[in-house]
Amino acid sequence: MILFEPLRGALVIKTLKEDIRTVFDRDPAVRSVPEILFCYPGFHALFFYRLAHALWVRKVRFLARFVSHLGRMFTGIEIHPGARIGRRFFIDHGMGVVIGETAEIGDDCTLYHGVTLGGTSWAKEKRHPTLGNNIVVGAGAKVLGPFRVGDNSKIGANSVVVREVPDNSTVVGVPGRIVYANGEKIGAQIDLEHGQLPDPEGKALSCMFDQLRALERRVRELEGAGVDKSDPREQKVI
Repeated sequence: MILFEPLRGALVIKTLKEDIRTVFDRDPAVRSVPEILFCYPGFHALFFYRLAHALWVRKVRFLARFVSHLGRMFTGIEIHPGARIGRRFFIDHGMGVVIGETAEIGDDCTLYHGVTLGGTSWAKEKRHPTLGNNIVVGAGAKVLGPFRVGDNSKIGANSVVVREVPDNSTVVGVPGRIVYANGEKIGAQIDLEHGQLPDPEGKALSCMFDQLRALERRVRELEGAGVDKSDPREQKVI
């Protein structure tokens, strides 16, 4: 993770160029650099965050919070200036995103609108999550607590994650459950297909219905009841 240290001109320009390239890489709707500069709230939120974070680490805390508040007013995205964010971070759409003070985000991470990286304690300690590298967090997901989400993991839309996630995992549901993609690594490249995730509830229901049908057939066989061949529900499934 490489943190941004502003007020050094060359590094500022380099970081802005990298942010622009990141938007082109992860949003197929973008058409031009001016569109990013004027119409992308995620890009604007990062600009406000980096200025606020620079003030925060220099102990100018009130001004840091004020700059962060301005960013929230203009973008609808709230990033505490104390949070630590790596390179090539992208917030798509962005409205309603909240990132807490002790949150840490690695490189190549993507957050969609409505995501919360929140805390579960009032104590002045590490209380927000740490995201590894190459993480995708789907729209509306909540990651709550001072634990780590491992590298190359995906969190499904509207999931609520309250415990640690290993590397190369997929998490879905409320509360979030870890689902491995066929036991294989998800991959090191950016993968935005967070809508195509396994459905553990649907699979469980399907298995239950299969068992119920098998039990019904077995009960009819044991009872020796007459079977109406014209009733599709009474047809024996082979």
